[in-house]
Amino acid sequence: MPRDWDAETYDRIADPQFRWGLAVLDRLELRGDETVLDAGCGSGRVTEALVERLPDGRVVAFDGSPSMIDRARERLGRFGDRVTFVVGDLLEPLDVEPVDAIFSTATFHWVIDHDRLFANLAATTRPGGRLVAQCGGHRNLATVTRALEELGAPTFEGNKVFASAEETADRLRRAGYTEVRCWLHDEPTPFESSEELAEFLRTVALGAHVASMSPQDADAFSLEVARRLPAPELDYVRLNIGATKA
Repeated sequence: MPRDWDAETYDRIADPQFRWGLAVLDRLELRGDETVLDAGCGSGRVTEALVERLPDGRVVAFDGSPSMIDRARERLGRFGDRVTFVVGDLLEPLDVEPVDAIFSTATFHWVIDHDRLFANLAATTRPGGRLVAQCGGHRNLATVTRALEELGAPTFEGNKVFASAEETADRLRRAGYTEVRCWLHDEPTPFESSEELAEFLRTVALGAHVASMSPQDADAFSLEVARRLPAPELDYVRLNIGATKA
């Protein structure tokens, strides 16, 4: 199973992911009565906006982190049975009803086998259903990778997948998608200080690196990585995905 998260801290600091998520949501055309899977719903901030666009529909809020699902359940409780909550692994067949569309942001790069990921998503989508998503792409967090290398620490290899647009499009077609469109764009994300950046790194990008550290060591490691960057800024590259289930 994917690692659990510090959902409370993530909910407080994940403004970049929230901003990106709303932009991706604008690409998902909805009538308002569909069933949509939010694959990697996190603490539910973007999911809330999705549910509001489905006055006669339903959302399956899916995440690998029990803490995230608990936080999402608190946020989305007002929608009652219009939202179903599932803790699961996107690398396994999804135990959810067939859906009309799949929406996802800031999640797929955490899934280490994209061929299995897209096959599982396709199997859950009704024919003609849409996949609209965004995640980290090729060259994502290159400055953080260099800082980790300087420190002799593990990089993101084996922990995350930052795929190119071309290889992602090929994988989607093999999984049974058509009308595939994938592209990359840069999303530089500044922070007020190295300390603010370090908290973000510790909670998000370096979560797997610090999981076995004491809180003090995790803070020190994250701050050292932040201070080695050219500026208190993360050089995010986003991989955008749009496709239709054949």
